[in-house]
Amino acid sequence: MSVTGHRTMRAAGLAVVLALAMLRGPVCAGQTANGQGAGAQGTGSRAQGTGKASASATGESVTLDRVAAIVNGDLILESDVEAESRFAAFQPFNEAKPVSRDELVDRLIDRAVILQQMALQPEPPITDAQVDAELATLRKAIPKCAAYHCETDPGWQKFVADQGFTLGEVEERWRQRMEVLRFIEERFRMGIRIEQAQIDDYYRKTMLPAYKKENMTAPAEASIASRIQEILLQQQVDKLLDDWLASLRAQGSVNILKPGEEAP
Repeated sequence: MSVTGHRTMRAAGLAVVLALAMLRGPVCAGQTANGQGAGAQGTGSRAQGTGKASASATGESVTLDRVAAIVNGDLILESDVEAESRFAAFQPFNEAKPVSRDELVDRLIDRAVILQQMALQPEPPITDAQVDAELATLRKAIPKCAAYHCETDPGWQKFVADQGFTLGEVEERWRQRMEVLRFIEERFRMGIRIEQAQIDDYYRKTMLPAYKKENMTAPAEASIASRIQEILLQQQVDKLLDDWLASLRAQGSVNILKPGEEAP
């Protein structure tokens, strides 16, 4: 086990939820259970969420999307779950084990709750220049990108297309990721203080045993104190975030549908 592997994270990947925060698929962005959301197309979205085939105006059979969950009236569709799975390719450090559908749905529910809270306190959008700068770094960090030569525009475009996205979709998803991280930073990191005794304790009880297990000589505590402080800070943020999301879920209305179950 590597030293960095000692960072504690929620099983469903709350830290990854934030790191991968992204827009919902175009079918349901802003769509509500009654079909009146900003992104709703037509009327009667509950009937459209059954996943059954229907006839289009031209007589062709069209497979409709299914509702996976309803979060305070906002729909999460099966297409969102599928896109969430595919977008993991843009995470430089993917989870070691496959993520189940239930975990993906749980991730999307948490994200929906965060986005709903963000809408109550809107902030200026992240600029195109900021997004471009982060994506430039991302293109160098994704291991699978090496084979595509993502440092070149054609290579990056090919990688993005092979994951089933357009460049515009990736840019907007990453913009929202940055906005969510900013929201969490401002809400939870302020006021958290890590004492030197906590750093000492983590170095002695966690870092030293980890290096010993790998038969490596541990660096001096002073040289990695800032890294330990960041780990401890993230642990506290994760705990505060978990508690906050659990409270919002309890106060709101979250309905998770089983595969094949129709929306109420």
